[in-house]
Amino acid sequence: MIEGKICDIFSEYSEVIYGFADIAYSQYVDNYKSVLVFAVPYSEQLTLKTYSEEKFEKGIQDAKRVLEEILARLAKMLDECKAKYYIPLVAQSSEEDLEAPFSFKFAAVNAGLGWIGKNDVVITKKYGPRVRLSAVLIDEQFSYGDKILESRCPESCQRCVDACPHKALHNVQWNISLLRRDIIDYKLCNEKRSQYIKEHGRKNACGFCMAACPFGVQ
Repeated sequence: MIEGKICDIFSEYSEVIYGFADIAYSQYVDNYKSVLVFAVPYSEQLTLKTYSEEKFEKGIQDAKRVLEEILARLAKMLDECKAKYYIPLVAQSSEEDLEAPFSFKFAAVNAGLGWIGKNDVVITKKYGPRVRLSAVLIDEQFSYGDKILESRCPESCQRCVDACPHKALHNVQWNISLLRRDIIDYKLCNEKRSQYIKEHGRKNACGFCMAACPFGVQ
């Protein structure tokens, strides 16, 4: 019943990709059985030719508004069904380890939404990496997607690696056993993005590695 109601909500957001996965790998496994994970595309699917930081940030914020609207509708429905659920925080727990309490990316690959690119971002077939992810942990069983365990990027492609202005990407082909540090110098990436805060009050959106990706480009 709950799965059907979730599908009904997403039927009104035809551009959004979603799926379900078990969370046997997660620290939340004792409290919830499954994760609903979804990807909202950015309002403008930028390429390197059309990219600007301001346009990229706008795309992120536009997607965030749609995401928050969906989360509100899901929460209302789950409350009405008296379901046990939890919406994980997006925010990283500290600037030192730069880890969120629950990985949306790992949930996405386990649900079959996409894989991790050489840019350490989820790549979807439809939109490439130009999406914003969110997730809801739910204490229910669902029809799970097929896990994606390795990259579907061409081995020879390194467009995202070449596009990184700070050379933070290691040109490593992802598989499910790799760690984040194997793919990206995430502390360097964060350090460079954070230099934007003093003048602009936020980190630089820096989406060169995503704009460079050939997946999702029409």
